Amino acid sequence: MREHGVSAAGPSQGAKAPSGGSDPRYAGERGGRILVVKLSSLGDVVHAMPAVQDLRAALPGVQVDWVVERAFAPLVSRCEGVDRIIPCELRRWRKKPFAAQTRAEWSAFKAALQEQAYDAVLDLQGLTKSALVAWLARTSAQGRRYAMANQTDGSGYEAPTRWVADVAIRLAPHVHAVERARLLCAAALGYAITTPARFGLRPGTVDESRAAKPCVALVHGTSRADKQWPEGSWVALGRRLNAAGFAVALAHGTPAEQATSARIAAQLAGAVIWPTMGLDALTDTMATCAGVIGVDSGLSHIAVALGLPHVQIYNFDTAWRTGPLQMATSPEAASRQVSVFASPCPSVDTVWQAWLALGVGVQ
Repeated sequence: MREHGVSAAGPSQGAKAPSGGSDPRYAGERGGRILVVKLSSLGDVVHAMPAVQDLRAALPGVQVDWVVERAFAPLVSRCEGVDRIIPCELRRWRKKPFAAQTRAEWSAFKAALQEQAYDAVLDLQGLTKSALVAWLARTSAQGRRYAMANQTDGSGYEAPTRWVADVAIRLAPHVHAVERARLLCAAALGYAITTPARFGLRPGTVDESRAAKPCVALVHGTSRADKQWPEGSWVALGRRLNAAGFAVALAHGTPAEQATSARIAAQLAGAVIWPTMGLDALTDTMATCAGVIGVDSGLSHIAVALGLPHVQIYNFDTAWRTGPLQMATSPEAASRQVSVFASPCPSVDTVWQAWLALGVGVQ
């Protein structure tokens, strides 16, 4: 295994990745094939999308396939430039590893994974499960497996990802989740990062003819209780949005979140609770909103990827790692997305002032 290093908190404009990666001319001009391994979770999958846009820009004609948990495959289907999605269900399979159904599905997954050889396999997850997938993938004669050589601040990391890699790339420890994936791919494939991050998340068409008012989506659901914002604060914020002429929509992903949405909606004027829907339909629906206000969660990161006006609420000082990046080329566009932080949580007035600063008006 070879190890190379890149030291940066984010990609500098025009910075060249360390030597030792693939020849970009080989991968691009010969119709090279690249496999991205980013299995989960929702926010992590979103954060990997700009790396795909980078390598497609650097290597015209390259084919990009992506291995992802089946639950997130509908979202990846909306990512520009992904040719083939290879879904897996490692989370479910490991619960009953010896069941006949698991064995059959695992065999089918391996066959799909090894259907073609790849010139580069990029483990963007850094965990044992992603290392296993990268190890099982088939490489071409000149193909290599690439992974991170070290943990970065606040991220998960397990040693097998380094053991499996042909080339392990050392990153600076303090780096945003989006930039971590971008830096790894650039170092692996030998190109320079020259533009701000672009997600390439493409929503489909949704019928908006019935919308009486511009709508702001409130994303209150999160898998961690310590990331939640008080229910009463959502009600107070919703009332301010109503008074400003906005309708409010509430998303949910679990029965508990649906119950919370119902309690909030009952105290607001004309609030809409979105039905349970797949990530593709949810992305399409969210794209029609005037903006989104939400906690640090996968749905909030989808709002960022869509470029919507967005306020992201943090109870911990971790927005530097997962919050909205200053991605846009103009100050006007960059000011469309902000994060707010306070302990134990930001006040309603703090979140409201952040929303007002985005300058989102009722048309």
